[in-house]
Amino acid sequence: MFKIPAGDQLWEISSPQVMGILNVTPDSFYKESRYSDLDTAVAQAMLFQQQGASVIDIGGQSTRLGAALITPELEAKNITPYIIAIKKALPGMLISIDTFNATVAQAALDAGANIINDISCGNFDAAMLKVVASFKAAYIGMHLTGNKQTMHEIEKRESIIESELAYFENKKMELEALGIQQWVIDPGFGFGKTIEENFILVKQLGALTNLGLPILLGVSRKSSIYKTLGIQPAEALNGTTVVNTVGLINGASILRVHDVLEAKEIIQLLPFIK
Repeated sequence: MFKIPAGDQLWEISSPQVMGILNVTPDSFYKESRYSDLDTAVAQAMLFQQQGASVIDIGGQSTRLGAALITPELEAKNITPYIIAIKKALPGMLISIDTFNATVAQAALDAGANIINDISCGNFDAAMLKVVASFKAAYIGMHLTGNKQTMHEIEKRESIIESELAYFENKKMELEALGIQQWVIDPGFGFGKTIEENFILVKQLGALTNLGLPILLGVSRKSSIYKTLGIQPAEALNGTTVVNTVGLINGASILRVHDVLEAKEIIQLLPFIK
């Protein structure tokens, strides 16, 4: 079991969990995940809870290829009302904020968020990890190369698994120096990797469990799935389910998804077929 401090709560991970994606941006790649008003967003968060989500992940900045970057001030202004409204409607729900900006993280944590989900693992904003540590918030750090403009470019490497192990070993030392012992790693499916590398990550996910940290898998409706199948994101639920199932078998602890019910059903069925 993993026990991760999460602000005013404790994030206990003893069995696989589901994180529901709730984007408050107009340009996220999957349009069904976009919410532009509080009532609809709160209703969706409540539905996610009913369907079995343990965490709601709110995003105010799209990180898809070609997405425009907004200012941290606007990002914080956009997400804060959603945090407050969902926290009020679902007091016990863990709320995660998908951001790589420290000022946004601080505003979110002030508003009641519990988890910071940072695709850059502290690389885009030097103050990020200090903010997380000061709030004793839970933290998700993703494998990513490049900067904000080049994060989708693919670097040459001999082994994606060996690259990730080295990356996260270094990050473990960096976070431990700030007093952060328990956190969540995300291998970064779909970020700066070839389609082949993305599927290698899922097949060899067990190698990353040697780091002794819970693993978040975020493959939901992503391009490696829908391009391989020759379909569109709206048609990629079945492919997502297949990849999530393999990921769970190989050691994933958290599934970050657009479709909570289907992900929760994988988790319920898995003990009977492993």
